[in-house]
Amino acid sequence: MNMYDLIMKKKKGCELTNDEIRYMIEGYTKENIPDYQMSAMMMAICFQGMTPEETKNLTLAMAESGDILDLSEIKGIKVDKHSTGGVGDKTSLVLGPMVAALGVSVAKMSGRGLGHTGGTIDKLESFTGFTTALSKETFIQNVNEIGIAIAGQTADLAPADKKLYALRDVTGTVDQMSLIASSIMSKKLASGADAIVLDVKTGDGAFMKTLKDSMALAEAMVSIGKLAGKKMAAIISDMDQPLGNAVGNILEVKEAIDTLQGNGPKDLEELVLTLGSYMVVAAGKAQSVEEAREQLKQTLIDGSAFEVFKKFVVAQGGCEDEVLHPEKLPVAQHIEEVVADKDGYVAKIQTEEIGRISLLLGGGRETKESEIDLTVGVMLHTKRGDRVAAGDVLATIHANDKEKLEQAKLRLLEAYTVVDNPVEEELLIKKIIA
Repeated sequence: MNMYDLIMKKKKGCELTNDEIRYMIEGYTKENIPDYQMSAMMMAICFQGMTPEETKNLTLAMAESGDILDLSEIKGIKVDKHSTGGVGDKTSLVLGPMVAALGVSVAKMSGRGLGHTGGTIDKLESFTGFTTALSKETFIQNVNEIGIAIAGQTADLAPADKKLYALRDVTGTVDQMSLIASSIMSKKLASGADAIVLDVKTGDGAFMKTLKDSMALAEAMVSIGKLAGKKMAAIISDMDQPLGNAVGNILEVKEAIDTLQGNGPKDLEELVLTLGSYMVVAAGKAQSVEEAREQLKQTLIDGSAFEVFKKFVVAQGGCEDEVLHPEKLPVAQHIEEVVADKDGYVAKIQTEEIGRISLLLGGGRETKESEIDLTVGVMLHTKRGDRVAAGDVLATIHANDKEKLEQAKLRLLEAYTVVDNPVEEELLIKKIIA
């Protein structure tokens, strides 16, 4: 078996066997196969595609290229959630504690953000002392005692995917459905969960801009998970406007705390209730999504979800006082409003541009080495469909650089489209695959 023959085979549209895929992934991970041959293979896959069986085998080969987490010491069914990413996406901060409050074990591996805003870990590090550098023993203990722990992804988790993604990123081979699905699912399978619920974003602020592409990605990932023996569900949710009102790390943390106390934005609450319902059912804690939804609502009403969140943050070194009094978290030096310049209805918010504005202010990473400013970002006061009058506040910008603040104000006003007539409401939940 050699890589040249495999490239020719795939170039002709033939199906690669499991042994051939494993030979390729193992050889590339160990640097026995050079970048130029793997680049040729990735391009062949982009043109010829992969069958569901090939995609599953590729995913498993990448997942098994490093450590597979053994979570057998954690009681009950372990449920994980993955989002394909968006603007203002702070769902894990709210969803994890809500689900854990119902006795579901949430053992989550998360990463840092690259792009618009920080990832889940960056947001949580807004709390003084918070760490995701947990030993396996502490990780398992926290899940068993509190119901939730979030650790950073290690270098040994699906190393083939990390190496392969870096190659795809510079060779124009990122946007192929099987390669995207296998990249996401290899890390999820290596994380050891029994059930996985996917939040697949669609729209302007999402990786997948159209519902058709988002559906295809969701179906591919659900298929991989089922073939690998996992319980799977996928929710396709709207990203044609930011989720919630806050975009930026500490701003999103504060909004997550508000939501856990029953005072959050309705779209964020609706999304976590939908995702959480499928997690609770998968864990066997409810017979139906309707029953699970009511149980999850109760965790917000009785305060049990917020109590879990507090214990979780403290158990990982975070400051309890900042959880109880989020107004004590650091704030940006400059906070200025952007107002509407005409009467009408908000018809569109350029969601990706809102993310880019946060990045401009320092709220995200342009490279892996970039340092995030946790205090900056955008707080939206109007969303799609809202009636506004000239002079009404559209959003508030939090910045630490006056020059960047002025740029952000101009760009944010241009990101809003205000029209004369009312606009139809868009569905937050576009489709559910379960």
